[in-house]
Amino acid sequence: MEGKPSIFRKEALDYYQLHRRHEGDVLRVAPRWTRWAYPLLMGLVALVLVFSAVGSVSEYATGPALIRVERRVRLTAPETAVVTSVAVRPGQHVAPGQVLMSLQPEAELRELTRLQREVDLQRLRTLEAPSDWAARQTLRRAHDELDQALARAEARVIRAPVAGVVGASLGQPGQVVAGDGPLATLVEEGAQVSLLAFLPAHYRPLLRPGLNLRVTLEGFHHEAQEVAIESVGDEALGPEELQRLLGPGLAGAVGASGPLVVVRARLPSRTFSDRGHARDYVDGMPARVKAAVRSEPILATLVPGLKGLLSHDG
Repeated sequence: MEGKPSIFRKEALDYYQLHRRHEGDVLRVAPRWTRWAYPLLMGLVALVLVFSAVGSVSEYATGPALIRVERRVRLTAPETAVVTSVAVRPGQHVAPGQVLMSLQPEAELRELTRLQREVDLQRLRTLEAPSDWAARQTLRRAHDELDQALARAEARVIRAPVAGVVGASLGQPGQVVAGDGPLATLVEEGAQVSLLAFLPAHYRPLLRPGLNLRVTLEGFHHEAQEVAIESVGDEALGPEELQRLLGPGLAGAVGASGPLVVVRARLPSRTFSDRGHARDYVDGMPARVKAAVRSEPILATLVPGLKGLLSHDG
């Protein structure tokens, strides 16, 4: 009786019997780069964990600031007057006693106009009646009065009380200036420049002398410098206190939106660099400042529960 037919071909069975001791290798389907990619990935993960534990992120107190030029002399008009001439220009160095400009009070201006008309009228009468001795005497008196008025006008000059540099604010010929109105400003030689920064009051416990401020002038964002805090105010100031401290104009530039604390710093020079050019600071120049008040590890930021263990408060 014939055996049950096999499902394998005879040639396949013979081949298996002949080569069954030679076993094959495991099939490999993964590309070669996976051999080194996994260790590299693990190394990167370890590096990130170490950096997160060692590295830190800072919290900054930011706010507006103003440049203040010290030892400034403000020159004002003694009475309502018209600026007749200006002998200097902004930024010019002047010596004590040097003439800055000339003024002519409005009352004197009206008097000069009247006297000039009187002289012209008397001159005309003299021409009409050359033999009239009284007309010639009247013309002579009018001329004397006009010369005296002109001499008084010439004596009304504004001179520099100290040596210094003429500020940017300077009267112009023909300008009418009220009594005690500003005519010019002088910055004394050797004057220093300071910085008034206004930071949120809730950062007051973290601010201290010696802490660095990063200063960026408005309009010159590509130039920044760091200065050390000299003093920190002890009181929080609101909008009304800022107006009393700075005046309405500068207080508006600060734009307080909440309680602020005043921080003072000294700038190292009277000039700043602008793309390689030295430029003078101007009193009231606006700026922005920021100070790193505290820091904490990156890992503590990612896992808040670790803040108590890894805090780097400064």
